[in-house]
Amino acid sequence: MVLDEPKDADEKYEVDGLTYLIDKDLMEKSGNVKVDFVDNGWQQGFVLSSDNPLGGGNTCGASCSC
Repeated sequence: MVLDEPKDADEKYEVDGLTYLIDKDLMEKSGNVKVDFVDNGWQQGFVLSSDNPLGGGNTCGASCSC
């Protein structure tokens, strides 16, 4: 997950006043993507999950390298 400017190859979604961009090709491979924020004392950060996990897993925390 990164901050980025819109590109022609992006799908744009707005949820609760926030704009999310996802590459159209990636969206076709991943299916629906969910973004959550976790703060449970020992883990804090964004967690991404998708209908079709990519790269061997479907979550990515604050120390993510995906």
